[in-house]
Amino acid sequence: MAAPRRKLRKERRRRSFLVLVEGKVTEEAYLLFWKRRLREHVLVDVPDFHGTPMSLVEKAVAMKEAEEKEDRRGRGRMHDEYWCVFDVDVHPYLEEAIALAETNGVRIAVSNPCIELWFLLHFQDQTAYVDRHEAGRLVKEKLGSGKRLTPEALDDLGENFDIAKQRARHLESKHHGDGTPAPGNPSSGMWSLIDALMNAPEG
Repeated sequence: MAAPRRKLRKERRRRSFLVLVEGKVTEEAYLLFWKRRLREHVLVDVPDFHGTPMSLVEKAVAMKEAEEKEDRRGRGRMHDEYWCVFDVDVHPYLEEAIALAETNGVRIAVSNPCIELWFLLHFQDQTAYVDRHEAGRLVKEKLGSGKRLTPEALDDLGENFDIAKQRARHLESKHHGDGTPAPGNPSSGMWSLIDALMNAPEG
């Protein structure tokens, strides 16, 4: 009697993210931390391209369109989600960049005034207006590191994600209630990107 054929286990498909980040140091290190932590669950590509919000969105749109073209030809595979991460700072054409992203299905994670505001929310509430220099100073006090995040600092950020997300969402509600145009100071949408990575459905 022939041995029963073993059932082949269907390979689990991880959801894939293309994420373009403004900063060459801090933002990239932070995303690579989550890429490693969630590598069994999602695929995260962080291209070596940096620039202003508009240049990031234009690049993401171009990459998305190129992948769609290849996908129609039956070659390659598209990413499931396309994201851009940038600060408000003093960038020109910020509103236009946000509108372009929305029109083309590119999601954004914007921090106002800067990514350090997002890090600060891991350790304290911050509801009053804050400039980038003060936010950077406060984060350095909390993490013991500046632009170059140490492994210990990244671990601290990872452990405190849930409370930072709660505080960021509270700020969104506060600005909405006040009628503040998005993205108001202080605020950060970084929680939405990390949340999407953590809760990505399996394909």
